[in-house]
Amino acid sequence: MKQFQQLLFCFFLSFSASGQGNVYLFSYFVDNGQDGLHFAYSKDGLKWQALKNGKSFLTPTTGKDKLMRDPCIIQGPDGTFHMVFTTGWHDKIIGYTSSKDLINWSAQKAVPVMEHEPDAKNSWAPEVFYDDLKKNFIIYWATTIPGRHSNVAESEGEKGLNHRIYYVTTPDFKKFSETKMFFNPNFSVIDATILKKNAWYYMFLKNENPSPPEKNIRITKSKNAAGPYPVDVSAPITRNYWAEGPTAVDIDGWVYVYFDKYRDHQYGAVRSKDMEKWEDVSDQVKFPDGIRHGTVFKVSQGIFDKLSTAQ
Repeated sequence: MKQFQQLLFCFFLSFSASGQGNVYLFSYFVDNGQDGLHFAYSKDGLKWQALKNGKSFLTPTTGKDKLMRDPCIIQGPDGTFHMVFTTGWHDKIIGYTSSKDLINWSAQKAVPVMEHEPDAKNSWAPEVFYDDLKKNFIIYWATTIPGRHSNVAESEGEKGLNHRIYYVTTPDFKKFSETKMFFNPNFSVIDATILKKNAWYYMFLKNENPSPPEKNIRITKSKNAAGPYPVDVSAPITRNYWAEGPTAVDIDGWVYVYFDKYRDHQYGAVRSKDMEKWEDVSDQVKFPDGIRHGTVFKVSQGIFDKLSTAQ
């Protein structure tokens, strides 16, 4: 019996040393998004290193400006990775592509989410989330349609921008539902992202009001992925700096929310165990230089091993 236990212990050590388990990836863009998709990785959620020496894994081909900003990636139930992204500053489309290994990608295509709205100014920072109850994908993004929403005080730099969150659903990224309102608070809102924890779906979002400037991350939650989400949101969970592009992940019981401290040209983070009290750990996280708005997600060690050796 003792010999069997020793053999079992040796097998466990060998299994652990082989690198099985999950790795955290961060998809992001640099500069204005012209060169496309970048990846960083972490084992602990704090220290992040760029893959491929910081070079792009995929160049953009969609939209007038051919940008790949705000890349959001999730892995669907069949193992396929789905990515949506901002194609330009003033597009009425969003970009979409898919991959089995994060290396070889399908032809990029435009999803005309706001083409039916002649006055729509943009389609910014799309995200995709799998609704495990309805068995479909929710794609949501921020758009300004002048005169459509309650007014907010303007600033000279953001004159005329007053965003709300819209969405479509799709079972297969071939057929899409009609575009509808997703989240309509009494403030300008961008950069929504959803995390499921226990029985709740938490939406992290940026209050984009410019005058007086908010520029902070807040929370609302729902029992359903598709909402409705209460427009009475939390107090800011970020501090007295401007933050945008939140993305969230659960690591060993801690929920980490990463965000772009864009005026400081660096990334920050807060974390919580109860989703009520938030600890700022910006001084503990380290990201590659130049990283901009992206998404954190988990992958298997096997996917990571192939990705980390890609040329």
